[in-house]
Amino acid sequence: MASTLNEALLTRYLLDTRDDPALRRRLLVQQLEDIRRTIFRQTMFANFELAMHQRVEADEALTAEALTEHYFALVGKYHGPDVVLDEEIGYEWARIPHFYYNFYVYQYATGLSAALALAKQITEEGQPAVDRYLNFLSGGSSRSSIELLRAAGVDMTSPAPIQAAMDSFEHLVGELEQLV
Repeated sequence: MASTLNEALLTRYLLDTRDDPALRRRLLVQQLEDIRRTIFRQTMFANFELAMHQRVEADEALTAEALTEHYFALVGKYHGPDVVLDEEIGYEWARIPHFYYNFYVYQYATGLSAALALAKQITEEGQPAVDRYLNFLSGGSSRSSIELLRAAGVDMTSPAPIQAAMDSFEHLVGELEQLV
């Protein structure tokens, strides 16, 4: 999360201080793609992993055909009806080892959401938010991540951090639209 927060702060700094349209487009596309890959895609992966576990708990077989069919449907759901999907995307599940690490993938989405919320606080509030963030980092493993983040100003038990990430995504799209 610390590196992701630093990337978000650096991107915002460069967007606020650089006028080169090509650089600004690259930065915006990169930040948007990071959010898409990390929040949307990793959440989709977590949904797929959950479905695999639910099938096993229901004594259903995990056949390649059933997993491919489910994955293809999930990709369609996440990308919407306007995106044309190649049949081969259904097989993507077979090459992603994260599905076998006991719900590991959701951490990417929650980590980026928390980092974007903290970055927003730091850019809007300044030193008080920086101090809360430094206290978060110095907390190490003294408390749960949820408690440490809440003390830093991000409540991961509420929808607020995800909403803040979606607001950030929308804002970045608006900035990019102005440039193209």
